[in-house]
Amino acid sequence: MKLNDLAIPDTFACTAAFEVASAYCPPALLNHSVRSYVWAAAYGSSQGIPFDAELLYVASMFHDLGLVKEFDSHSVAFDEAGGHVAWVFAAGVGWPVERRTRLSEVIVRHMWDQVDVNMDAEGHLLERSTGVDISGRNVDDFSAAYQAEVLQSYPRLGLAQEFLTCFESQALRKPHSSAAASVRNNIAAKILANPLDAHLRTQSP
Repeated sequence: MKLNDLAIPDTFACTAAFEVASAYCPPALLNHSVRSYVWAAAYGSSQGIPFDAELLYVASMFHDLGLVKEFDSHSVAFDEAGGHVAWVFAAGVGWPVERRTRLSEVIVRHMWDQVDVNMDAEGHLLERSTGVDISGRNVDDFSAAYQAEVLQSYPRLGLAQEFLTCFESQALRKPHSSAAASVRNNIAAKILANPLDAHLRTQSP
């Protein structure tokens, strides 16, 4: 599998979703969002998992939007907040209610411990890909060459510390949220030990 083998759907929704993510996400979080799609689509394709590429791409662009200050709810978990923002966005691009709801579900479920592929293929793929990118879980699904290609095209830009700071803030302000549960489960150690960042250190001159 090569990065060029993965085509981003050429639809108005995908173009607009990237525009929104680019406007609100800092560079490290934006690249994380793109990599989340890249890991997810590559894994789904290699495993023969049928998935809706447009739905998966838009969900990837919006899955962490609840972490940025403009959409950071004072009471709702960041994944739920992102799901609500995505629902409104999808209404604006003309998606029917059922598809808007699916988009929101995929975003919320990316924070589940596991999503059954038979219940929600896109949710399964996004949950798995974000785990790869944030904590390095299941990173061995991808060859070293593919990892290097992805990281060269979409650099991590200090994502680990930026993301950890966001999660710790969420946990402090919303102790019953999914982010707080992750902090209690020592996500900090997993983030800081992500082999994708170790890979970058070995590539430095």
